[in-house]
Amino acid sequence: MTKVPIRLRKRAEFLFVYGGEKRIGPFFLLKMRKRPTNPFHPPRFGFTVTRKNGKAVLRNRIKRRLQEAVRIVQENLESGTDYVVVAHSSVLKVQFRHLVKELKRRLQKKVKKE
Repeated sequence: MTKVPIRLRKRAEFLFVYGGEKRIGPFFLLKMRKRPTNPFHPPRFGFTVTRKNGKAVLRNRIKRRLQEAVRIVQENLESGTDYVVVAHSSVLKVQFRHLVKELKRRLQKKVKKE
């Protein structure tokens, strides 16, 4: 079993990533930003699922699907980069393999260096 990437948990970490590059997709919005202080550390991931997506049960299901998709595509993640996935409610309606494929596609472009 492969290890899950480190999670972003503090508000300041999320706000830092929001100032970076964003890539819009049909199931989620992917925001990313290079960390200038430690570029060789492992990538970190955060998830944002708002109340617009439903009650807590649905929001947690969306987070679990996204976490598993990130675990599968983690070899495509760039070290020293923080990522935040802002989920849309369509994450629950799509087949999981399409979700993974879309995440890989959004990660393929190189991250801009600051």
